[in-house]
Amino acid sequence: MWALAQPGTARVAMAELQQLRVQEAVDSMVKSLERENIWKMQGLMFRCSAACCEESQASMQQVHQCIERCHAPLAQAQALVTSELEKFQDRLARCTMYCNDKAKDSIDAGSKELHVKRQLETCVTKCVDDHMNLIPTMTRKMKESLSSIGK
Repeated sequence: MWALAQPGTARVAMAELQQLRVQEAVDSMVKSLERENIWKMQGLMFRCSAACCEESQASMQQVHQCIERCHAPLAQAQALVTSELEKFQDRLARCTMYCNDKAKDSIDAGSKELHVKRQLETCVTKCVDDHMNLIPTMTRKMKESLSSIGK
């Protein structure tokens, strides 16, 4: 993601710090989604699946289909979270690639390396800040979608 960072430089620390900020925020969001939505859905899925197995008149195929129906909401929820996180990650990667391209263009145009490094740091920090600001809205949207799954 941070293509211009060179090992042993301050930019590596800056890039890692920015990456850590995003990772911690996303991890916190995912844990919140798990606690408030996913775990409840897992409990419902297991109880539903157990009930399928207690149907004494059902064939093995009917039991299997019943269990698949029980698993569907959780699979849908997991797919939703995965998709949203991938979109978020792609957007952030595109933003940082723009910063890298801009920095490369500046170096090609003859700008001083220190100036380009600062420009890159500023640009990447802005990308991270902008995307950190998207997390609350993304979280709310996912929670709304998750609460409507299986109803």
